[in-house]
Amino acid sequence: MNAPSRLKRKGPTRLASLAALTIAGLAVRPAQADHPNALWRVVHDLCVPNKTITGFAAPCLDVNLKGGFAIVPDLTVPAQLIIVPTRRLTGIEDPRILAPKTPNYWQAAWDARGLLAKRLGRPIPRDDIGMAINAIQGRSQGQLHIHLSCVRSDVAATLRRRQGAVSPRWATIAIGRRRWRVRALSGDDLGSRDPFKLLVAASPSLAADMGSQTLVVVGRTLKDGKPGFFLLSRTADPVTGDYGHGEYLLDKSCRAAAAP
Repeated sequence: MNAPSRLKRKGPTRLASLAALTIAGLAVRPAQADHPNALWRVVHDLCVPNKTITGFAAPCLDVNLKGGFAIVPDLTVPAQLIIVPTRRLTGIEDPRILAPKTPNYWQAAWDARGLLAKRLGRPIPRDDIGMAINAIQGRSQGQLHIHLSCVRSDVAATLRRRQGAVSPRWATIAIGRRRWRVRALSGDDLGSRDPFKLLVAASPSLAADMGSQTLVVVGRTLKDGKPGFFLLSRTADPVTGDYGHGEYLLDKSCRAAAAP
């Protein structure tokens, strides 16, 4: 069936139900997820054909055909966006994310922060913005996706307090109840610096165990006002109850950023 026929069959009710299905699939634990392909179906079956044929990306907020990604709104949580590749990539374990010509989806997520602020209704300070991807054990969807939201206020406070101990070299610090590998990056944007590739460059052995890794990227501002990022990583250990759920460092209510 060609793309126009597919679109003709899917009216507004179908679009809304599939978009809601995506959020339902993302909101539950992996063992409870009934629709692990819901996110892929929304992007591949709806957003991309709609953008290609009509120029509108609904039900996504945007589809960048050249950049190869879509921006999916969370219908239940206004202060969260989900950045999804428009090609099939299963997740952090997919070896193609380390290929030289693979787009830097983290930069695409960072670029979407203006849309996040628009949904929230106010600017979000750089240090309050967080992006996260979960390990296999901590996700519900079988399509690579990055969560863009606000970082928890206690996480941001810890990073500010410990930023003197964080350098461009990976170090281990305690954040909440877990220990994270953390390193710093300078600059207003990530550009071509892909956190997936930076992680493997530091520990090549992780390339064989990427599925157990979770990555979180948080905006930072140095005391001299220069911008940068914190990169955080850890390895899931389900035996101890650690499912590599980096998303838990995010505050999807954006309470801190919303405060006057």
